[in-house]
Amino acid sequence: MTLKLSHKNSKFTFYSRNLLRSLTPRVIYQRRLRYLLNTLNQYDRHDIESRVNYYLKHNTPFELPTDKSVQIKRYRKKGQSAYYYDLKEFLNYFEQQQKVAYRFGDETHVEPYPFLVKARPIGDDNANAVLFKLNKVRHFNFIEDSLSFREKSDIIVWRGAAYQPNRIAFVQQYYNHPMCDVGQTNPCTPSQPWEKGFMSIADQLRYKFILCLEGNDVATNLKWAMSSNSLCMMPKPKFETWFMEGTLKAGIHYVELKDDCSDIEEKVLYYSQHPEAAEAIIANAHEHVHQFCHPQREKLIGLLVLKKYFELSGQWQPGQ
Repeated sequence: MTLKLSHKNSKFTFYSRNLLRSLTPRVIYQRRLRYLLNTLNQYDRHDIESRVNYYLKHNTPFELPTDKSVQIKRYRKKGQSAYYYDLKEFLNYFEQQQKVAYRFGDETHVEPYPFLVKARPIGDDNANAVLFKLNKVRHFNFIEDSLSFREKSDIIVWRGAAYQPNRIAFVQQYYNHPMCDVGQTNPCTPSQPWEKGFMSIADQLRYKFILCLEGNDVATNLKWAMSSNSLCMMPKPKFETWFMEGTLKAGIHYVELKDDCSDIEEKVLYYSQHPEAAEAIIANAHEHVHQFCHPQREKLIGLLVLKKYFELSGQWQPGQ
């Protein structure tokens, strides 16, 4: 049976679109801003506002440090082009003199001032880390899975780079386990038996269970895994992105494992024997994914996050 991966992201398409955006006069973006903000009336306002407030938790004015923020007109690409273009797409809609503070990459520490970031620690003290949809070409990859859960093999799969202690310990313990098809993809010198090389998403989807392990921040495979008909298993997440991993509930959206994954055999056996329980969790995972699959709605939320950011930092005037 053929597996369809119709939502696999194309880097060529991503960069081509951003090249076209760079050729569009700024005045056109600014004229469209008011129209796009007015489309809020087409959606559930409470739902949109709750997501905006989740990403930007501040509700009182704040100041941006002069030496840590940059005017939009001085925003330049300095490596990490996917991050640059993802933010640039939205900055195009705002005034050139407005300033933002941001940080690209996998760092997750929280600064003493509000800044835009891809990922942050899950918790109550992360308000200064303002989540934005960054590096989406890599992370926001949703797929269509033509295999049902019951058609798949009773095995858990994982492939990834194993540089962090949690990943190293896991792959070394389970690379040869009969219920697991796991291995690291980073080159080793000398070669190690747990080095198994690349496995495509299509091949991973032939297994009932997909392990999602955090690395420097969130698990990159979590988003496509939750859009599949396989069951996502993972330790309780410690980091979150635009995907709102902090709202995911164990036993509802995914199967929670111990931090050292020592209960992995028990959980695989249970859900292999109780497919109806697995399918209920998979359905809830699909529902969570669904809210991120509407491009115009996602664009509106991103614009509203920046609008709120500029309002609270004193850079957006009523009637603007």
